[in-house]
Amino acid sequence: MTKTKIICTLGPTTGDEAVIGRLIDAGADVFRINMSHARPDWAEDVVAKVRRQARRADANIAVLFDLTGPSIRTGDLEEPFVIAEGDTVEFRKQGAEPGVPYSTTVNYDGLMDDVSIGDTLVVDNGTLLMRIDVVRDDRVVCTVTTPGTLGSRRHINLPGVRLRLPALTDKDRGDIALAVRCGADFIAGSFVRDAPHVTELRSAVEAAGGRAGIVAKIEDQEAVRHLDAIIAAADAVMVARGDLGIEVEFEELPLLQRRIVRRCHELCRPVIVATQLLESMIRNPTPTRAEVTDVMNAAYEEADALMLSGETSVGLHPLRCVETLTRVCSRIERSGGLGYGQQVQLRDERARTARAAVTLADSLPGCRIVVFTRRGTLARQLAMLRPRTASFYAFTPCGDCCRQLALLRGVRAFQLEFPRSIEETVKLGAGLLRGRGLVSPGDPMVIVSDISTGEFAANSILLHHA
Repeated sequence: MTKTKIICTLGPTTGDEAVIGRLIDAGADVFRINMSHARPDWAEDVVAKVRRQARRADANIAVLFDLTGPSIRTGDLEEPFVIAEGDTVEFRKQGAEPGVPYSTTVNYDGLMDDVSIGDTLVVDNGTLLMRIDVVRDDRVVCTVTTPGTLGSRRHINLPGVRLRLPALTDKDRGDIALAVRCGADFIAGSFVRDAPHVTELRSAVEAAGGRAGIVAKIEDQEAVRHLDAIIAAADAVMVARGDLGIEVEFEELPLLQRRIVRRCHELCRPVIVATQLLESMIRNPTPTRAEVTDVMNAAYEEADALMLSGETSVGLHPLRCVETLTRVCSRIERSGGLGYGQQVQLRDERARTARAAVTLADSLPGCRIVVFTRRGTLARQLAMLRPRTASFYAFTPCGDCCRQLALLRGVRAFQLEFPRSIEETVKLGAGLLRGRGLVSPGDPMVIVSDISTGEFAANSILLHHA
């Protein structure tokens, strides 16, 4: 196992149950369902496969539903437009008549109210760049600044422009209901722009009867401006480098990634680094040296998880991609990390207890950390401090919580019903670890607990030997 967790996006390449099982065996911790592409019936079927294979492997594997979000897309075209530098392209409201040969609709009627002359319009993740020259009530007219091909339903970005899109679309609300029916462990909100958007998503999940953790995807400049409030409102944060890399100058992206990771550490929130980690491996069996370095940097920053997208959803070598992440992360973890865990803000007694436990464990050679927690809060606080110990085990009686802990760096979770006394609970947990060969008699264990004994809630640290 690596400390850094691995998220695999499922798709046509990996929808088979046997392949899902091999991905789990290779080191996958979380499976992502991308609702921008997944059909509801396919999503339900593949989640059932994940659950069966997780039981087979006796592993706590989480499922993440990634919502489409309020994206702006071009309309359908009979044939793609092959356009040259200097050509004119217009984007018009539904029902408006074309005014130039290269004309397509957009799915957001508010576009004309949000943009201004001179704004840059980016199509298809940076494939095409255009300058807005004319803004009318029913269309915008652009001049192409880089040549390329414009196809149907291509994504549009407007760097630096404040868009008044809704936090959730009707499709998102339907997908939330689907995710809740499937028992999703996490639901990710796309194009989150401020904390109220996170709150709206959480309320929609709760209204549908779900208990999934909320992942906020940082994808544009407005989200960066509200970063701290978004981190505080969410259960986890994703550095979504695809759209974010279009929204900011490309030389700023690595610095911005590091800033987001650091703030997530400081504010005690898990953080995911995503997009194009091993992009070349969609077709090739080995990564580029630049990709290896990129993965190494994310692991060195001690991100909780790294996410594969096209590499495992449509790529030719999904297992090799997981194995590659495992090899690179394992190597960099042996050499140490950036140390942002030392900057976690200790806001309460429980957080200070966690710091004391990590300091003790790090001072004892070969020590394990064992945490008993009902809701996972203490386990998260311990994980965010980035203990140096190679073994960190969490016990909780809640199956949902157990799977959500799969996202935390370095944590291996087990479901365990707690007896009435802390002493019995510790004995039962230590026995389980010995039975699985995870500890040997005499191994030191720092045991941390915030569980209740009768009417008494104990924040405790115990040095125990297996």
